[in-house]
Amino acid sequence: MSGGLYRSANAQQGGAPGGRPGDGATFISAEPLNQPAAESVAPPQEQVAEGSAAANSAVMAIGSLVSRGTGFLRNLMIGAALGNLIGNVFTTAMFLPQQVYEFLLGGILTSVLIPVLVRRSKIDSDRGQAYAQRLLTLAVVALAATVLIAVIAAPVLTSLYASGKDDDYTGLVTKLSYLMLPMLFFTGISALIAAILNTRGHFAAPMWAPILNNLVAIATFGTYILVFGAQARQPADVGLNQILLIGGGTLLGVAVQAAGLLPALRKVGFRWKPRFDFRALGLRELGQLGGWMFCYVAVNQLGLFVVVNLLTRAAGEDNAGLLIYNNVFLLLMMAHGIIAVSIITALMPRMSAAAADGRFHEFTSDLSRGTRTVSAVLAPIAVCYAVLAAPISVVVFRYGAFSADNAVATSTVLLVAAIGLVPFAISQLFTFAFYALPDTRTPALINIPVVALRVGVQVVLFLLFSASFAGAGMMIGNTVSYLAAAIGSAWLLRPRVGRIGLGAILRTLGRVALAALGAAVAGLLVVAVLPGDDTPTRLQAIVQLVVGGAVIGGSYLGLAMVLRISEITEVVGMVRRRLGR
Repeated sequence: MSGGLYRSANAQQGGAPGGRPGDGATFISAEPLNQPAAESVAPPQEQVAEGSAAANSAVMAIGSLVSRGTGFLRNLMIGAALGNLIGNVFTTAMFLPQQVYEFLLGGILTSVLIPVLVRRSKIDSDRGQAYAQRLLTLAVVALAATVLIAVIAAPVLTSLYASGKDDDYTGLVTKLSYLMLPMLFFTGISALIAAILNTRGHFAAPMWAPILNNLVAIATFGTYILVFGAQARQPADVGLNQILLIGGGTLLGVAVQAAGLLPALRKVGFRWKPRFDFRALGLRELGQLGGWMFCYVAVNQLGLFVVVNLLTRAAGEDNAGLLIYNNVFLLLMMAHGIIAVSIITALMPRMSAAAADGRFHEFTSDLSRGTRTVSAVLAPIAVCYAVLAAPISVVVFRYGAFSADNAVATSTVLLVAAIGLVPFAISQLFTFAFYALPDTRTPALINIPVVALRVGVQVVLFLLFSASFAGAGMMIGNTVSYLAAAIGSAWLLRPRVGRIGLGAILRTLGRVALAALGAAVAGLLVVAVLPGDDTPTRLQAIVQLVVGGAVIGGSYLGLAMVLRISEITEVVGMVRRRLGR
């Protein structure tokens, strides 16, 4: 249901844009709770389930901040090195392995397996060690075969996603794809290893490994700028050496990320021994769960196919095409990943264990608290994105070949996208609540009308407005679908688990909306009197960001205290107590 171009998620997790996901980094990541001795096997699941979700979330947020911060630097370097047009080509080529991965394996690896691994760690005498070994072996075989098929089919994939463009454009996408499609192998291995580590109470490596990927990419595009210069080019002007550097460096980054997870497996006592007795995996159960997840992902990818084609048709030197759309989505995923993904990752083992034991009162308590916390903390960030869209676009993206006109187009998309940040996070949390039951069927069925609604809105807006509005129109469609997904999920979840604290959630959302509105008005008034217009200079943009951000944050905090938003007041009280000590 994400609407994003990359699997964001380390996921989600996000986004991705797959919504999960992803990240300044391509994957959702996490941080440590327990680190068993190397000789031990996986810890009892109760130990994971009873760990402090709040402590995990706080630690994960730090790692996610670093990961997504370096991810932003990576995307800044991509825009500065390639410019908008070639950046669109690169983004399309980057999108191909991500979508192939998601379509075939991604949803199963990231969303189905954690609940299954949790159950096997509870019932197997070796706490799921042999089961995880079989699973990893199957993943290696399946991913290798998928890579081979995808590389052979690269020209066909390019023709699907870059239709309507000239031969130079599609040819460059295809050449980059030959080097970048193998990324899906390392993507899949990273996702499965992260799932194994998470279910053993170890979150550090999956949270920090994407930083390695980002650093390799930063070095790659820094080298590109030094060797070839930071200037806008046409597809026909990009030579073989440039293609090898861009594509090879991007592939190397994902491979380094996967390799960075291997030491953590030994640390938690996991040893990978190839096992080919796949029948012992219970493939029928995985097939039932994975079949609905495949349906979910397939519908989502069809929606993304529409987005990619519409944005490719709208792409030009100054219009918001794939690069700008993805930059904005990853900006949303930075906030989502630091806050929502950290909370979801910490709650997922707890909720899975509670569901497995029939403790639904604990399940719904975690879900309600997570929803309220995510909303209260993300709301001021959404306000900053909307009110400060222009200075953010200048400060974050306007470098090198990324022009002032490209920054203006980015600000328009960001302004619209900010509205969907909180609904997106809530919809993701409720979707993962179903996975914890475990139930992949219901999210898959919800996703069909949700994606149909999204695509309908996006196509209508594309036809009604000019190409310059295409990126913003895609974001409007996303937001409408997030709201529909959250409402539908809550409605269908209640009969399964009982009361989910909807009254408390709605009361908190109402107070959060009032505080956010007040903060937005204060921010707009301050920015209006500061120097700079819709296209501020970098110095003006920095002043607007610093002053405007301080006013928005302070106003929201003050109003939250007055309105007694407990998710904020409790944090403030904790800080005061510690400062007092």
